[in-house]
Amino acid sequence: MATRSRQAQAALLPVLLTGFLSLAACSGGGSSTTSPGTAGKTLVIDTSFDLKTADPGRTYEPTGLIVDKAIYDTLLTFDGSDVTKPVPALAESYELSPDGTTLTLKLRKGATFADGSPVTADDVVFSLTRVRDMKGTPSFLLDGVDVAKTDESTITLTSKTPNPALPFLLPNPALGILNSKVAKANGATTDANDKAEQYLNSNSAGSGPYTIESFNVSNQVVLKANAKYWGARKPVYDKVVIRNVEAATQKLNVQRGDSQVALNLSGDQVSGISGGLQVTKTPSANVIFLLANQDPSVSKVTSSPGFAEAVRKGVDYAGLLELAGEGSVQAPGVIPSMLLGALPPDQVAKRDVEGAKAALQSSGQSNPTVKLEYPSELTVNGLSFQPLAERIQANLKEVGINVELAPAPVTTALDNYRNGKEELGLWYWGPDYPDPSDYLAFLPGKLVGLRAGWKAGADKDLEAAGDKAATTLGDDARKQAYADIQTKLNASGPFVPLVQPSQNIVTAGTVTGMAYNPVWTVDVAGLGVK
Repeated sequence: MATRSRQAQAALLPVLLTGFLSLAACSGGGSSTTSPGTAGKTLVIDTSFDLKTADPGRTYEPTGLIVDKAIYDTLLTFDGSDVTKPVPALAESYELSPDGTTLTLKLRKGATFADGSPVTADDVVFSLTRVRDMKGTPSFLLDGVDVAKTDESTITLTSKTPNPALPFLLPNPALGILNSKVAKANGATTDANDKAEQYLNSNSAGSGPYTIESFNVSNQVVLKANAKYWGARKPVYDKVVIRNVEAATQKLNVQRGDSQVALNLSGDQVSGISGGLQVTKTPSANVIFLLANQDPSVSKVTSSPGFAEAVRKGVDYAGLLELAGEGSVQAPGVIPSMLLGALPPDQVAKRDVEGAKAALQSSGQSNPTVKLEYPSELTVNGLSFQPLAERIQANLKEVGINVELAPAPVTTALDNYRNGKEELGLWYWGPDYPDPSDYLAFLPGKLVGLRAGWKAGADKDLEAAGDKAATTLGDDARKQAYADIQTKLNASGPFVPLVQPSQNIVTAGTVTGMAYNPVWTVDVAGLGVK
């Protein structure tokens, strides 16, 4: 996503490019599903590839997570679209210790890999240790976590400090469990010398409902049903073809029946879709926001007390929501609506032009001019930043703030954003993992806070609240802690949450079971046929 943290920063640029790269598409007609109830059913999914590898220890790109969700089972998972509560998968049960430092998981009996061999505690320890110590993109998920086998059916994950986010990390397909014997025989290790990626890009070493038939990072991935699948997610389709197709062609393909699923259509593109097609519109987990730099050396205007409040009250949120399209929602806080700790919709900011003018006056600024920077070619869920920036410019003009638009190529814009050099910035954040602790990055001295020139010590009460929330246990207590943090952020922070754009998925009328998930987008094994 646009603002990934820790080790995931290495994957930031490819993920940013998801929305606007137009790669060569194999759009020709070919595969389609056969009649329901017959053998040989094939599901064709069109998406814009952001794909580097099928190796779960190295993948963190959206398309890779779709692929690995089908190939590798994880200890825990999420039920459909609900990411507020992890549920058992390879582990039949889990328990977090009262002090929040130890997660104990009981391994399910009878789970087998694609070659028929049993899934063991040794496989779990090897797989998770490999992710952590190989130092691939997803290794940050297990930073500071010790993985151990207590007995043949028990695994413990231990942190030095309370880590209530651990159960929310384990469903990530990057933490899929490998057949350790097969993986080791093909170069897998638990350090930086690992050489298994090439093998794992063409062979399956998992226990999931599908295996790899072919894998090409720029063209298509073909999955075939695992005939020995042990679990409840029995594959309905004998074959799943995931193709790299630009959005305009995705729409054409699904309309004429050359594909059964299109994942990357904008709100405008799905408007008026008919012909028996199904459209799933739901807010994505991406939150688009403004930042007002708090560093006086960057901007004496945006860092003045009251300026951020003037922006917050001056934005026409209803107008931005109109641009975002049907299925989008206004973001009441930085945590998206489907995550634990999200603010309720009735706490969204409302435009108050007179209040904005008063706040600007209290800041000591009179008709200031500021530069608004954003990536020129970036789209998020099909939504371009350019019309949003133009609308914000017009909104703030009415308040008395002159905004100069400064779009730049994503690499240039990213440098200024990461280095905290933007006066005003227009960006988005997608969760590294579906837990509110990921959003502590917006606090003073943290990753995104520093990008807004908000240094440690700028708001000690808020920082203390963040430290407390990070170790708070229990869903109810955590929900309240993160809601309180966002309320304080909205009152005095440099960030203005704007919208969660819609995730639009089009499926053929014969496809059932579509459920958008912010971690892996779609679980292909959960799709069926009418």
